[in-house]
Amino acid sequence: MMIYPTMELLDGRCVTLDKGNLDAPMVWHVDPVETAKGFAEAGAQWMHLTDFNALQGDDSNAALVEEIIRTAGIPVQLGGGIRSRERAEYWIDKGAGRVVIGTMAAYDPAAASELAKYHPDQIVLAVDIWQGQVMTEGWRKSGAWTPEAFIAAFENTPFAGIVVTDIDSDMSDLEGQLGQVSALAGLAKSPVIASGVVRSVDDISRLKYLQTISGALVGRALFNKTITVAEALAAAQPTAEPVAEFL
Repeated sequence: MMIYPTMELLDGRCVTLDKGNLDAPMVWHVDPVETAKGFAEAGAQWMHLTDFNALQGDDSNAALVEEIIRTAGIPVQLGGGIRSRERAEYWIDKGAGRVVIGTMAAYDPAAASELAKYHPDQIVLAVDIWQGQVMTEGWRKSGAWTPEAFIAAFENTPFAGIVVTDIDSDMSDLEGQLGQVSALAGLAKSPVIASGVVRSVDDISRLKYLQTISGALVGRALFNKTITVAEALAAAQPTAEPVAEFL
């Protein structure tokens, strides 16, 4: 299972959000560029980066995002405000390993499918869920999609992955979250990446045994220091099956 150390940016700073609330972010006083380099130094093969300013139509983090992409030392999966083919291709040209689209896919599924076919292995679908509905416009608008219908609409689209996030979870019902992510992954033809379900090494160990889950974003737990990148990577490794010895 792939671990994606995750960084979320707001006004040039690393933050985490409570239930997607942009009005009350938790600010982490660390250097974003050095933190990204640290992900690579710890052995991560990918990182995930979300630009919350871009979600709101503000490109003030653009130079910082470019610097992270250029210097991190590992491919960056970038999300936030990518709502057109032109914007997706702008960031691909800037070196993003993958770009994440959600609102664009909800409003124009045909354009999203065409983009994914034109850029194989570089387009990721975001399925952000709030009370059973797919959210768009930076988690501010409930769309006309259920997550099941949204995923089914892209059955034949070659996305590099599908990131599933339960926005309104308070992390107290992990069983419910894992059940929802696992059920959606069972419907998807593209690899599913779980978001918002990792608090500890134990959570990664449990995710690893869900065969339909290909990866997990790990952000808040890293900044809270309840888990390190190295510990997350180790926990995600396949467990060797016992082999009987024959005399």
